[in-house]
Amino acid sequence: MPTTIEPGSERSTRARVARLILEHGPVAAAALGERLGLTPAAVRRHLDALLSDGMIEPRTVRPRGQRGRGRPAKLFAITDAGRSAFEHAYDDLAGSALRFLAERMGDEAVTDFARSQVSGLLRRLEPVMREVPAERRVEVLAQALSAEGYAASASKAKSGGDQLCQHHCPVAHVAAEFPQLCEAETEAFARVLGTPVQRLATIAHGDGVCTTHVSPQSLGDPAHRDKSKETGR
Repeated sequence: MPTTIEPGSERSTRARVARLILEHGPVAAAALGERLGLTPAAVRRHLDALLSDGMIEPRTVRPRGQRGRGRPAKLFAITDAGRSAFEHAYDDLAGSALRFLAERMGDEAVTDFARSQVSGLLRRLEPVMREVPAERRVEVLAQALSAEGYAASASKAKSGGDQLCQHHCPVAHVAAEFPQLCEAETEAFARVLGTPVQRLATIAHGDGVCTTHVSPQSLGDPAHRDKSKETGR
C-alpha cells in the first residue's frame, strides 16, 4: 500500500522529490538532484523508495533529433496512487456534505456551492488582472492556483492562445462525483481572464493533468480590451 504523504511530513526530502515529480514530471533524476541539491546516489535512493511504494513510475523517452542506437532518457512521472497521496484529508467529508446538499436541496444548490468556492479567487484576482498586461494574465492565474495547491503552469498553445495546466487537484475525488466543481472553476477562469476558455482534460475524469485552453485575448471581453486601451497596455 502506498505511503500517504501527510501535510506535516511534506518537508521531508522524499516528499519534496515526489512533489517535484508531481509538479514538473515527467522529469529526469539529474534535474531533481539539481533542484534539491542532492547527490545522484541520494536521488536514486529516494526514487527507488517511491517506485517501491508505487507512487511514481519510470518512462523512457528518446530525445528529439536523436538517431541510431542512442540511449533513451529515463524520466519519472507520478502515478494515480502517488497523486492520491497528496489528496486533501477531508475528501470523504466533502463528498458526504455535497451528497447531503444534493439530496436535500437539489443539484442547483451544489452548483451554487461550487461557484461560492471560487468566488474568493475571483475577488482577489479581478482587481489584479485589470493592472496586468493581457499576455501575462494566464501566467498570473497559474501562480495564484499554485499558491492554492494546484501546481499550475502556463504555456503558449500551438493552436494559438495559451494553455493552463493544473498538475494537482486537491478535490479531484469529489469533482469526479460532482462535475459542478470543475464547471464553476472553468467559468471563473473565463471571467477572470476576460476571454473564452475550454476545458480539454481533467484529473477528475482520469486524465493526468487538468488542461484548459485559453483563447487569444482578441476574442475576449470588450470591457477588458477597453480597459487595456485606457491604461495604455
